[in-house]
Amino acid sequence: MNLNVAAKLQERKQRQKRQQSKLNLVSLMDIFTILVFFLLVNSSDVEVLQTDKTIKLPDSTASQKPELTTLVRVNGEHLFVGERSIARVDEIDGNAEQIAPLLAELKYHAERAGPLPEEKKEAGRAVTIMGDEKVPYQLLKQIMQTCAAADFRDMSFAVNQTTPEDPPEVGVGS
Repeated sequence: MNLNVAAKLQERKQRQKRQQSKLNLVSLMDIFTILVFFLLVNSSDVEVLQTDKTIKLPDSTASQKPELTTLVRVNGEHLFVGERSIARVDEIDGNAEQIAPLLAELKYHAERAGPLPEEKKEAGRAVTIMGDEKVPYQLLKQIMQTCAAADFRDMSFAVNQTTPEDPPEVGVGS
């Protein structure tokens, strides 16, 4: 009897060695397909502007999503277009209507972008202004006048998007 049981065990082990285990990938593929669609749908919802640690944005409950545009940043010390420093704030003439270095840089950006299509000529080029909440209104007004003079009339202001229940997120309000 021992031989019979031992023979059966040995035969079972040999069958298991011959039979290769197979991995069922169908369930795994279903999970990854759902994950890909989830990430695609939710990735386009939020557009986060690159923040500057030296700029504290004002809070707003604006719900309009930001677009990728030319970015003008101003803090207590410098004025930037994109990542390039254009001028120091203390060197800007407060009595002038426009800021000359900013005007030159925006015209350069407009030339590189090419001519505006007919349907966008009335609104002008788009620009997002990211200014510290403590920047004086006079300086902000000069920046806006300079942008308008360089044909960047479609202006948006970067703000912290807040609701009473939610923590702040960076968004754009017009």
